[in-house]
Amino acid sequence: MAHAVSPLAPTSFPEMPAIAGISLAAAATGIRYKGRPDVLLAIVPQSTTVAGCLTKSKSPSAPVDWCVASLKQGKARALVVNAGNANAFTGKAGIATVKAVAQATAKLIGCKPAEVFQASTGVIGEPLNPAPITGALEQLKADVKEDAWSMAASAIMTTDTFAKMATVKAKVGGKTITINGIAKGSGMIAPDMATMLVFIFTDAKMAAKPLQKALTAAVNPSFNCITVDGDTSTSDTVLLFATGAGAEVKSPADHKAFNKALDALCLDLALQVAKDGEGAEKLIEIKITGAENDKAAHKIGMTIANSPLVKTAIAGEDANWGRIVMAIGKSGEKAIRDKLRIKIGGILVAAKGMKDPNYKEADIMPHMKGRDIRIEADIGVGKGKSTVWTCDLTHRYIDINGSYRS
Repeated sequence: MAHAVSPLAPTSFPEMPAIAGISLAAAATGIRYKGRPDVLLAIVPQSTTVAGCLTKSKSPSAPVDWCVASLKQGKARALVVNAGNANAFTGKAGIATVKAVAQATAKLIGCKPAEVFQASTGVIGEPLNPAPITGALEQLKADVKEDAWSMAASAIMTTDTFAKMATVKAKVGGKTITINGIAKGSGMIAPDMATMLVFIFTDAKMAAKPLQKALTAAVNPSFNCITVDGDTSTSDTVLLFATGAGAEVKSPADHKAFNKALDALCLDLALQVAKDGEGAEKLIEIKITGAENDKAAHKIGMTIANSPLVKTAIAGEDANWGRIVMAIGKSGEKAIRDKLRIKIGGILVAAKGMKDPNYKEADIMPHMKGRDIRIEADIGVGKGKSTVWTCDLTHRYIDINGSYRS
């Protein structure tokens, strides 16, 4: 079922530059969707190193298990992604499908099966026939182009209403390197490592270990700080491929420049996902200060962000700050009730254990009617801080998920 584009979607999308040695193609195979690309093939050079962050779900998909094992050798030659079927909770059949796709791709491009990374997204619990994917590989290889980023981003979508792309540049060793990223995600978004499917490519030269360190650091304040519905996917995968064709990241200054660019790209993609939350009308930023530590601040922020009562109040443009108080209290983290300070849209609504005497609800209504909602809460305990993002919860979320398999 097609859905109207999110009102929070970016008004324009970046021009995605080619990265030497990286070629992409997409094909319509009919795995679940009709008349649209649903399989992506990306081919990368022999020099490519790879890093990844994958779901901590105790019921991971077969492709997640494959990637976890393959990451140990730190090398990549290809990426194959399909939409429409998650190949999760599919037992031995799921493992067999992953192996079949890896072997067919490896034979086609001349590499080891373990150098073929995979991801699947869609319905859980239905066996995934490898034939539509393996049968499309030769044509995909023939069709690959260096500038097919938009098609690649579209091919991995499920309930997404827009393709998600971002690109950044950084100066490394006096030379410019490029980082491109594509993502998908709209529902079943509550990170526990990263979230959704995200594939990042760069021409920088980095060994696998420092590449992994950079990715893990970038994931925590971005993908780990968004939530749509509190549900962590079986398939969450973030992969970063570095071809080595460009400048080498060597000095501390180089690493700082690369990390800063990667952080910016990951946050850009993460916020695009939050803006495309199923049925979303408003993006909500929640800034926590004064918590016992940063970990506690993050938990408090995510508790507010995942509260259906907070999210529905914002959907209804109701400044019901009592629900924020409730969420802080149920987080389980240390908080001093009479020191709590809560602001919405920069306006102090509660302090000293009660409604602020100067607060007038009419003053806050213009902010509540906007697309971007800002909540700030100082917990009154320590110096811990965190910022997280979510979206409102509208009736369309129910409509989308109630009819997901129909």
